[in-house]
Amino acid sequence: MSLLRVMNVTKSFGGLKAVNNVSIEVPQNLVLGLIGPNGSGKTTLVNIIAGFYRPDSGEILFKGERITGLKPYHIANKGIVRTFQLTRVFKQLTVLQNLMTALNSHKDFNQQQVSEILTMLDLQHKKHVIAGNLSYGEQKLLEIGRALMKNPDLLILDEPTSGISPTIIGRLTRLVKDLKMLDKTILIIEHNLNVISTICDRVVVLNYGEKIAEGTFEEISQDQRVISAYIGGFTP
Repeated sequence: MSLLRVMNVTKSFGGLKAVNNVSIEVPQNLVLGLIGPNGSGKTTLVNIIAGFYRPDSGEILFKGERITGLKPYHIANKGIVRTFQLTRVFKQLTVLQNLMTALNSHKDFNQQQVSEILTMLDLQHKKHVIAGNLSYGEQKLLEIGRALMKNPDLLILDEPTSGISPTIIGRLTRLVKDLKMLDKTILIIEHNLNVISTICDRVVVLNYGEKIAEGTFEEISQDQRVISAYIGGFTP
């Protein structure tokens, strides 16, 4: 059974259909990439899944339960946690304090969990550093760490490599691979096709709000509709 099912979802803003009759499934323990040119509807679709937008039509099921139209905090409590394209860490707090604020209460604090997450982020040596003093890429890693503190069933990453250095991209790629080894389920929006080809089991391609292809990276990279959407070239 798929962990997440998005069925025939449509969302319009004014006269523009940002997402048009899109259906996707995210099986458990899989990394699914969501790609497409700018304005293709990727972030709108994720905002619908996470409860920030209500779809005009269609249904969303998570673990077999209808979550269509629920508030973001209800959806997060059910196990879907997302990061954002622009970081939302608390820059005046330390790395460790940022992780702590992700918990519902101090009763949920688990020292081993914190240590494991800091190690995966390669930030264990900076746990007492003020987050605002981290590089932008390290702040993005910290935001993922905050999401992991909630132990989500589905982790959604929105453009995690945008604006960060190749070194941090390498660390982020290793992080996703580590999470994959731990059987985490991840939906990732990403423009960096090297990253997509390296970490994703399957890829969904959107263009003008519609799903135009789905398959392995190799399969979609040879699809003529995808090649056309990327203006004649599609190489990682």
